Amino acid sequence: MVGQVSRVRSGIGWSRSVTLEQIYNSWIEWSVQWLRRGSDLKTQQKIIPEKESFSYPVSQVSFLFSSMARMSDPLVVGRVVGDVVDYFLPSVKMSVTYNSNKQVYNGHELFPSSVTSKPRVEVHGGDMRSFFTLIMTDPDVPGPSDPYLKEHLHWIVTDIPGTTDCSFGNDVVSYEIPRPNIGIHRFVFMLFKQKGRQTVTTPHSRDRFSTRKFAEENKLGLPVAAVFFNCRRETAARRR
Repeated sequence: MVGQVSRVRSGIGWSRSVTLEQIYNSWIEWSVQWLRRGSDLKTQQKIIPEKESFSYPVSQVSFLFSSMARMSDPLVVGRVVGDVVDYFLPSVKMSVTYNSNKQVYNGHELFPSSVTSKPRVEVHGGDMRSFFTLIMTDPDVPGPSDPYLKEHLHWIVTDIPGTTDCSFGNDVVSYEIPRPNIGIHRFVFMLFKQKGRQTVTTPHSRDRFSTRKFAEENKLGLPVAAVFFNCRRETAARRR
C-alpha cells in the first residue's frame, strides 16, 4: 500500500502505523454502525467520543481517497503511468474508434486484424482556437518481459483543433499497423495540449522513442487524456 497514516479509528480505540486498506475497512465498518444507529442521537454521541470526533485531519482523509482513486486508475493499474508518462489528471475527453464500431477502452484486447487502418480519434474538449498533439506508442518492444527497445512510435498527429477529430490535424508520423510478436503489448494513445499552432517538431526515428522526452522538448507538459489497448500476435485459429 502507498504510505501510512499515523492515527485511525479502530473497533477498540486508536492505533498507529496502519495501512490505507485498514483505514478503508475501518471506515466502512464505522459507517455501517453509524447508519444502523443513526436514529438515536445519544447513541451517535457514544459512537464518536466528543474529544476525538474531529481529531482526524481533513488533509489525511483527502490523501486517503485521492490515493485510493489513483491506485484504481486503469492507466496506473496498466502501468502506462510510470512506463510511459507521469501521473496526470485528465482534463479533456478523447475517444478512439477502429472500423467505426470498435472503441478503445483501457486494458481491452483488440486483434491485429482489427487495427490495420488508423482509427478515428475525437477530441471532446477545448475549442477551435486550441490545438492538440496525438501520440501513439508501443512501450513493450520487443516483448513485455524485456522491453529494451521501448518505446516504438506508431503515430503522431499535430495541430488537431479542439472539438474535432484527428483528420483535421497534420500526420507528421504516419500510422503504423501494430504487429506484436512476443507476448501481449500495450498500445497507448496520448493527447497533449499544444502551446500554439505549428509548435511541434517531427521526431527523427520511430525506434527508442521517448514520450516524456518528446513532450519536454516540445513544451507539451503532461497529457490531457490517454487510453490504451492490449494486443498480441494473432493465430490462424483466432482469425477464423
